[in-house]
Amino acid sequence: MPPTLLVLVSIASVQFGAAFAKTLFDELGAGGTVFVRTLVAAIVLVLIWRPRLAGHDRRDLRLALVFGLVLAAMNFCFYSSIERIPLGIAVTFEFVGPLGVAVFGSRRPLDLLWVVLAATGILLLSDLGAGGLDRLGVALALFAGVLWAAYILLSARMGRAFPGGAGLALAMVVATIPLAPVGIADGGSQLLVPEILLAGAAVGLLGSAIPYALELEALRTMPVGVFGVLMSLEPAVAAFAGFLVLDEGLVTREVVAIGLVVAASAGAARGAPVAPRDG
Repeated sequence: MPPTLLVLVSIASVQFGAAFAKTLFDELGAGGTVFVRTLVAAIVLVLIWRPRLAGHDRRDLRLALVFGLVLAAMNFCFYSSIERIPLGIAVTFEFVGPLGVAVFGSRRPLDLLWVVLAATGILLLSDLGAGGLDRLGVALALFAGVLWAAYILLSARMGRAFPGGAGLALAMVVATIPLAPVGIADGGSQLLVPEILLAGAAVGLLGSAIPYALELEALRTMPVGVFGVLMSLEPAVAAFAGFLVLDEGLVTREVVAIGLVVAASAGAARGAPVAPRDG
């Protein structure tokens, strides 16, 4: 399969996985859903990569611990956000993270244009403070974006410290630990219902295991800049998934705002040194 198609399938898997995850909130809550998703992803990734602690010093293990905690907080904030605001809007706000990484430290004058475009889109999406969106949901999405930026920077270091996907597998295991008490409190006895667990397992596969495998394969032959441009389509795909699965419509202003952020992210990603993928 061509690498471009691999990335597009990965994007669809992530965003439709998030949309289907939101359908579980009535039974499991945001905390329960993200816990099941992370647990399933951890199990699958460990079975695939079989990470080993032997041969790694304390610095590597400390890095894996921090990486896992960032992963847990990022996903919890994002799921808590989409509990309050539409999926496409939440992903657009979250994209300030990878966009910031792409333009940080850049001296290209053109990057100023991407910053202006993104800022305009964010302002439009915020309705200039008119209060049309849940403020906590917006704040959670923006904080998830900050954590996404940290995740991108840490993932580059993890890639040097651990082979293949072993680092992510180990971090995913770490991430399940702080999410467990929140997830159990939110999900309660519903976590023992086989049908709900099966649905949560599907979300875990769609949201983490499948896209990560596809992207890892695509990046073997695809330049990081091209990968970043394709990944910039995520807000648009998220809006589409939210419309199809959750019946979350968008007004014209919101569509234009998402388009501006997508354009800014694509432009900035062309010169980005690292791949903008979340967990």
